[in-house]
Amino acid sequence: MNTFGLIQIGLIMLCTTTISSLQCNHLPLQQRKVIENSLQLLDKMGEKFPQQCLREKVSFRFPGQVLKPRQKETVTVAIEEIFQHIFYIFSKNLTLAAWDQTALEQFQNLLDQQIEQLEACVITKQIHYFRSKVNRLKLKKYFQKIDSFLKDQQHNMCSWEISRAEMRRCLQFIDKVIRKLNN
Repeated sequence: MNTFGLIQIGLIMLCTTTISSLQCNHLPLQQRKVIENSLQLLDKMGEKFPQQCLREKVSFRFPGQVLKPRQKETVTVAIEEIFQHIFYIFSKNLTLAAWDQTALEQFQNLLDQQIEQLEACVITKQIHYFRSKVNRLKLKKYFQKIDSFLKDQQHNMCSWEISRAEMRRCLQFIDKVIRKLNN
């Protein structure tokens, strides 16, 4: 490869790193917008919480302590992990969920795009956040409870509605933490 080719590759890498860095600097604002859009899409996916599902309501207890660190970087890593879990939950066996398919696909696409964005910003920070793995295990346990609930209920309509309501609470909690960090 000649010198000119090496210079071109170097410039491309520099520009990519600079653009990625700029996007990472605006991450909190972008995350708030993504959460706002995600909440709107969750609402658009289905109707109000069905009356027949009220007696089946379950509390999963989101592990809020995973978002307690006051450093933006560690919260960002946790949010990226949460988005991955939400994407996983909403990417399987949705046949009994009576939801608007377009809104569901938009929700999935939005999560996927945000996961990619966050992954680009947090790669080096993951080692620090998950050193003890305690937070990661708490998140995994929380989302496994939801996944097990869906399986136990055979992915019926009420189990999906309960899961959708839980994801709404989860996203609202994340939004509250992001707002506090930005103040």
